Amino acid sequence: MLGDITQAKNVYNVCGRTDMRKGIRGLTALVQQNYQMDPTDSSLFLFCGKSRSQLKALLWEPDGFILLSKQLSNGRYQWPRTAAEVQKLTWEQFTWLMQGLSVEQPKAIRPSPPKKLV
Repeated sequence: MLGDITQAKNVYNVCGRTDMRKGIRGLTALVQQNYQMDPTDSSLFLFCGKSRSQLKALLWEPDGFILLSKQLSNGRYQWPRTAAEVQKLTWEQFTWLMQGLSVEQPKAIRPSPPKKLV
């Protein structure tokens, strides 16, 4: 299915500022060269520009790459600016990011390992 991001194994937030003029080739090269990651491993890679009002998402499907773009008409994404970092997100964090929230929600209940009942 064209652009079904729920099929992605992982979601990665490419922190810092990305040149939004880059297309598929430029973004795949960025993932490979700067972060030594494989853009064809069925992960969703997210990129954001300087203004934080636009993002691009790169996803490998079995027959090629798909590039999605979203331009906000109002507001900005809460985008981490640590430039030399790729941040692995949970789907919950991805949802927060798309809602304009920070991926680090201090009041969210974090999952913990199961405890043994005695």
